[in-house]
Amino acid sequence: MTPDRDAAAVPGLRERKKERTRQALSDAAVALFLERGFDAVSVAEVAAAAEVSKPTLFRYFPAKEDLVLHRFADHEDESARVVVAGRRAGTAPLDALYAHLLDGLARRDPVTGLCDHPSVLSYLRLLYGTPALVGRLHAYRVRSETALADALAAGAEGVDDPLLARLAAGQIVTVLRVLAEENTARIAGGETADAVAADAVAAAGLAFGALREGLPY
Repeated sequence: MTPDRDAAAVPGLRERKKERTRQALSDAAVALFLERGFDAVSVAEVAAAAEVSKPTLFRYFPAKEDLVLHRFADHEDESARVVVAGRRAGTAPLDALYAHLLDGLARRDPVTGLCDHPSVLSYLRLLYGTPALVGRLHAYRVRSETALADALAAGAEGVDDPLLARLAAGQIVTVLRVLAEENTARIAGGETADAVAADAVAAAGLAFGALREGLPY
């Protein structure tokens, strides 16, 4: 490998190392929170379990809540990325988002709520059973809406109203949230993901049909 290529590769290697550290910190924190409860575990205890200092932990996670919501980090701009990739492939935003949701349901992606793996269910109980985390999740959804609105507005033909893009993004994010919560609630009530799957797909079709009737995307 030439010196130039070495130099180009360094940032990628560093970022991968940072991500591994970030993941290890999050995993250590979630394990403690699941065992003892979010409020019963201090940041110092998380740092000790992960064998890092508190200042190091805060360099990766500015707030205690972020240790838990790290698992949502990749999903924050997911809908926006789906819209951008769909447009590049000539697919309308709602069609791309609907296809992505159906794929997620088929894969039992936890973000769809259609996942009955015990570790996922435990994590969701922690998340939705802790007021501080629910509050932090709201901020995540606001950022997700903003990213999606920007993506919708950026490539829309014949639609140049930023407010319309924001309204559309709010509706889409809300639909995805409600669908996921419905799936989560049924599984939490004792049903399996396989038992809920057909209804989840039907609900997705109903919801996106309603969106298509009211949105110009």
